[in-house]
Amino acid sequence: MRGWQGMVLSLSVQDSSTGSGAPGETRKTLEIALGRQIRAIRRSHDLSVADLAAAAGISAGMLSKIENGQISPSLSTIAAIAASVNVPISTLFAAFEEKSDCSYVPAGKGVNIERRGTKAGHVYELLGHALGGDVVVEPYLITLREDASPFTGFQHAGVEFIYMLSGEVVYRHAEGRYRLKPGDALLFDSGALHGPEEFVQLPMTYLSIIVYPRQAL
Repeated sequence: MRGWQGMVLSLSVQDSSTGSGAPGETRKTLEIALGRQIRAIRRSHDLSVADLAAAAGISAGMLSKIENGQISPSLSTIAAIAASVNVPISTLFAAFEEKSDCSYVPAGKGVNIERRGTKAGHVYELLGHALGGDVVVEPYLITLREDASPFTGFQHAGVEFIYMLSGEVVYRHAEGRYRLKPGDALLFDSGALHGPEEFVQLPMTYLSIIVYPRQAL
């Protein structure tokens, strides 16, 4: 059996506000949306940065920073810009729509999905879906029935995380073989061939989370 046996990973939480080692959200979404809208309106009026800045009574440098989302302008500055192009203040915020996606699936209400392993007795239950953004996250509850057949031909973009819930299996990833029991986890590059190679105990269930960039669709 080959694998990362005996390896201990030391994980440190870098930011208590995120609850993980992932960085916090750094993009100033409102400022970026506001800046893009101001730039679009300025261009639609065939105005240069210098023209609009002069009309609004601010420097061209400040307007450039506003359009690039680098600063948060005061309400009086926003009002001056809106008045200079003869639009309501609300128009400058029209492009801003803050989204915080959340997908809730009650127990037993996942959607059964047909995938490559379905014919081999592998049952896929989709537990949620990402509503937007640059990354697709697909969480599955996978059940392998008593009549399931081994299948090591899975291959797709992104990374995959597996967490065993019941049963026991020898799982292949590229040239590696990993014996997984309840509580075991496996994280791997899903661009390499992978899948359950040898069943030790059936039926079995495991959580599979697949993550890949949306442009890979």
